[in-house]
Amino acid sequence: MSEAAIHSVTAPVARPELLASLDPLLREWLPRQRWFAGKGRPVTGFSLVTANELLPSTAQLGLLHLLVRAHQPLTPAQGAGTQPGDCYQLLIGVREALPPHLAPALIGHVEEGPLAGHTVYEALHDPRPADVLLEALRTRARVGELRFERDLRQEIRGDLIPRLITAEQSNSSLVFGDTFILKLLRRIVPGVNPDLELPLALAREGCPRVPAPTAWMAADLDGETYTLGVLQPYVQGAVDGWELALSELAKESELAKDGCRDGESFTGEARALGRATAEVHTALARALPTVTLGHVQMELLVDGMTERLATAAQAVPALRPYAAGLRTAFEALADLASEGRTWTAQRIHGDLHLGQCLRAPSGEWSLIDFEGEPSKPLAERRMPQPPLRDIAGMLRSFDYAAHAVPGALGSPRAGGTPVPAVPDWADICRAAYCAGYAEVAGRDPRADPVLLRAYETDKAIYEVLYEARHRPDWLPVPMAAIRRLAASP
Repeated sequence: MSEAAIHSVTAPVARPELLASLDPLLREWLPRQRWFAGKGRPVTGFSLVTANELLPSTAQLGLLHLLVRAHQPLTPAQGAGTQPGDCYQLLIGVREALPPHLAPALIGHVEEGPLAGHTVYEALHDPRPADVLLEALRTRARVGELRFERDLRQEIRGDLIPRLITAEQSNSSLVFGDTFILKLLRRIVPGVNPDLELPLALAREGCPRVPAPTAWMAADLDGETYTLGVLQPYVQGAVDGWELALSELAKESELAKDGCRDGESFTGEARALGRATAEVHTALARALPTVTLGHVQMELLVDGMTERLATAAQAVPALRPYAAGLRTAFEALADLASEGRTWTAQRIHGDLHLGQCLRAPSGEWSLIDFEGEPSKPLAERRMPQPPLRDIAGMLRSFDYAAHAVPGALGSPRAGGTPVPAVPDWADICRAAYCAGYAEVAGRDPRADPVLLRAYETDKAIYEVLYEARHRPDWLPVPMAAIRRLAASP
């Protein structure tokens, strides 16, 4: 599609009639999507934020880009009434009839309104609408409130075959010819998303550990910018850290049965990953402002951790016997701050774990997915924080991997008390990761044990609450860490 063709698609969409006709279909379809955040509560209605045609629906194939707010009743904890609702990005294909290969993408058949008689479906399953998105990015198109931008120093070919990645949870991604990956954010909030902001900042610093954004999508609404998607180079042949760790653990578990293990199979990778993390942290500290956290700021930090512990202990009875011991981790941090200790805070990854890291066939590590924890407000995710928060997340990830080898004795997948398939594997990897970090940063994360323990404790408490609600069979894994952390001096 040419730039002129994209720019010409500016005919107004009949917005109220369009939403009214889609409403009954979306009420059934939207809550079934993995990226829908309001599961467990009915959708009571929708309001349309924007509607734009990327392909006119009068053609054989239409493509609608919608930002839709889904309204839901409040939870008992939130009180009575209906909340304004989360805003979601929808890409809806329009056809008279859906080909058999697109049947899994079906949203429904429209019976009235401007699309009456047509079938609508999730357009990302269809190569043609995916091509339209790439072309819009390549040509820096403008469609209504939508703005497509790119780094002109990077070439974008228009003949790349798209495919949808089906394994994601909170967002959706398209890979174009093993050259680019387009991450489309699903739950949209005002402001620049860290998943665009931080990789752009790192690219300016020349940091090679994060793929530099090639192009991005945004919407300008009521004086606010909304980040919609980011196109980045695709690391072909890469494996994520979680899968690589499990693969190495499985091999070492077999060796352990023969008494041949030495516990070193993943140590080099853990050390290299520590170096990569430190490179990203030091580049972010150069690129963006840092702040000093003193007594007042740390008091607020400790209060938040203590409150999360109280909430989790109320919800998960198994946590209650350890609450007093866990609280000492936060009290020790508060005591240190009251004595005049300060910490430097900066922009960090915000949700770092093995699954957020890619190892290329060359052996180089990259960090991806800088969005942070999607459940937290954007303003909170963009706040400077001590780098040890990222470190603690990665240390907990090693612990999870140690218990997750399929078929391992006592692993959550096998049932029973969690016993690592390879004893001391997590400890060895945690130490190697910290040592690698120190090689670049000049300071070992373990040199600040009070703050590191507080962050690890806070993370483990979050894990206990999550597993109790969503994966009860995995609850023993964070509980093992809870017992260790509660007994720490």
